[in-house]
Amino acid sequence: MLVRLRHYPPLLALLAQLGATLLIGALIYLNAQLGPWRPTWLAAGLAQGLLAMLLAGALGLTRGWRLVNLLFVPALLLAGGANLPSWLFLLCFALLLLLNWNSFGERVPLYLTATRTAGQLVELLKAQPANFRFIDLGCGPAGLLLHLAKAYPQAQFVGVETAPLSFALAWLRALGQGNCQIHYRSLWRTDLASFSVVYCFLSPAPMPALWRKACEEMPVGTWLISNSFAVPGHTPDQQIALGDWRASSLLLWRMPCNATAAAGAPSTNIIG
Repeated sequence: MLVRLRHYPPLLALLAQLGATLLIGALIYLNAQLGPWRPTWLAAGLAQGLLAMLLAGALGLTRGWRLVNLLFVPALLLAGGANLPSWLFLLCFALLLLLNWNSFGERVPLYLTATRTAGQLVELLKAQPANFRFIDLGCGPAGLLLHLAKAYPQAQFVGVETAPLSFALAWLRALGQGNCQIHYRSLWRTDLASFSVVYCFLSPAPMPALWRKACEEMPVGTWLISNSFAVPGHTPDQQIALGDWRASSLLLWRMPCNATAAAGAPSTNIIG
């Protein structure tokens, strides 16, 4: 059950919040039975936030989700004391939903590619022809794409995104960058045949299906690059440790894979 829940970060974050609330509530109750001291609501909220953050980390949630768990209850308590309008809470919820829309439909939360990873990709792309084509499947607000587009002005960069707010931010940011295009489109409706490099930073859930899609569509000699998430049963041709706090890696496969590999057998591709 927990393994399946790992594909739904919002549900895991809610589980961490509920667990922390129950534990802190139980401790407050026990303390009330044993002595006269009572913590303030803000102190209890801070304790709940710290515990929720620790539980979120134990459940494998990313740093962003851990930060949300840390601040959620303390922010509610502070906002309650500030007499803020009720619509502000609805607005915050709507923004989180629009940024993480893919968490529910495609089981792909919002992950942002780190600066160190972007630098590593710049180095890797030096081996490509000047006019190569690069696509980011689930580009978020397009920080990576814009970084690469500026580094390689003769290449073409494409991002696809279906989280509404992430797409809007990416599209607006890319308006001034002629070699970067953003499309509101599912990665499953995107033809990969015209791209030299396909990059993704998704989640474990879609990787087997993406592997089959890549095997069917990507031409000979092109590259599939996954940030952090492997394809079960398929050893990458190259793996580059990023040295970040998550101990993540770039996993690279050179296309094509044969029909047997696409069906599920381990890949035997070797970098040439």
